[in-house]
Amino acid sequence: MKITVIGGTGLIGSQLVTKLREAGHEVVASSLSTGLDLLTGKGLDEALDGADTVVNVSNSPTFDEASPEFFRTTMGHLLAAGERAGVRHQVVLSIVGVDQVPQLDYYRAKTLQEDLLRQGPTPYSIVRATQFFEFMDAVMSWTSDERTVRLPSTRVQPLATADVVEALADVTTAAPLNGTLDVAGPDVFRLDELGRLTLAARKDDRDVVTDEEAGMFAAVSGDVLIAGDGARLAPTHYRDWVSAPR
Repeated sequence: MKITVIGGTGLIGSQLVTKLREAGHEVVASSLSTGLDLLTGKGLDEALDGADTVVNVSNSPTFDEASPEFFRTTMGHLLAAGERAGVRHQVVLSIVGVDQVPQLDYYRAKTLQEDLLRQGPTPYSIVRATQFFEFMDAVMSWTSDERTVRLPSTRVQPLATADVVEALADVTTAAPLNGTLDVAGPDVFRLDELGRLTLAARKDDRDVVTDEEAGMFAAVSGDVLIAGDGARLAPTHYRDWVSAPR
């Protein structure tokens, strides 16, 4: 199978390219660094030439009000180029609960991306993942100083990017779902609890202060970010991952 991975040099894309190649597939890794410009469509026809399946793990450069237009434009170019190339399966990586947090610009943008894919001309699959283990440092950095890290008690179900890649690879090489698969970690935490676990594992003596107005995830209430029934639960536990040597 020939597969094009859009965003194929990033955190998820590079791992996915490696896994698919190890499984014997012909894989094209496409991104800005390889000459692909999704915003203009430059390089798309070349990247999709002969592709059976396209996996889109590209991301908006910002999480603000500009992100919906990014996804509107890039999905328009990608779907049109895929139809020209005869692509038989379009796969997109999205977020668990994305359509239930309209107050966040970025989540509205990703919901738009999903809607455009569903309305497009090609059979599709959407893989919705929960928050990545690897993003915990960034989440804490938004609301931290030398003494404290402020985090809300939002419930999350994080997972390792390696487990996201496993799910993406399985979906990519199977028949289109024409629907959505949720993938999540095996454990549910409060975000402030997750911060304390992270700091303790790294012997960081800063305090975590529970602040329901701190950071982007303060806008999320209830169990919106928790995977529902039928989700694929990944095997890697955060406590094991964060304490493992890097």
